[in-house]
Amino acid sequence: MYELIIAGGWIMVPILLCSGAVIAIAIERYWTLRPGRVVPNGLLTQVWHWLKHHDFNRDKLDELRLSSPLGQILAAGLSNSGHGRDVMKDSIEEAANQVIHQLERYLAILGTIAAIAPLLGLLGTVIGMIKVFTAIMVEGTGNAGVLAGGISEALITTAAGLTVAIPALIFHRFFERRIDSLVVVMEDQAVKLIDAVHGDRMLSSQEKSAR
Repeated sequence: MYELIIAGGWIMVPILLCSGAVIAIAIERYWTLRPGRVVPNGLLTQVWHWLKHHDFNRDKLDELRLSSPLGQILAAGLSNSGHGRDVMKDSIEEAANQVIHQLERYLAILGTIAAIAPLLGLLGTVIGMIKVFTAIMVEGTGNAGVLAGGISEALITTAAGLTVAIPALIFHRFFERRIDSLVVVMEDQAVKLIDAVHGDRMLSSQEKSAR
């Protein structure tokens, strides 16, 4: 492996840095975007239990806000629930925008790496081929070692760039889909809370058991 990196030339340095960034971001986002962490089971039922038994206070509100991204959204709505349905809904939407921004953290970097890694590989290919043609001009075609070195550098950087870009693209799409799914669940939970607080409907026992 070390020999391949050396053979690829200096362009392998940014490619390796991109590779490290992809691994770090993938691990961090996979841990952060766990469904059980973002949308804890039973959280809405617990909130409704507090409200129903008049056990909801400032301490519970702070606990809810810090519990999870969903808790942050629900807490924003409950803190403004006394000002009417529309104000509560606006507060939830504003908090949801902030939460979604947090969930999408680092995804832009993954997408950028997926786009530039092949270009870095292509740049290495071009540099390698320039070395080959320069060697041909200076020494002719008799020095096979120099020609092989340039061709090797060209092929290695291309392969390295694709090796980094493909997983980066896969992770980017995977996390985007997961965030979309989590957002749908959080929207559903928020709508149920608004309807419950303002009396349009109560949480049924079936909905409670599903949570």
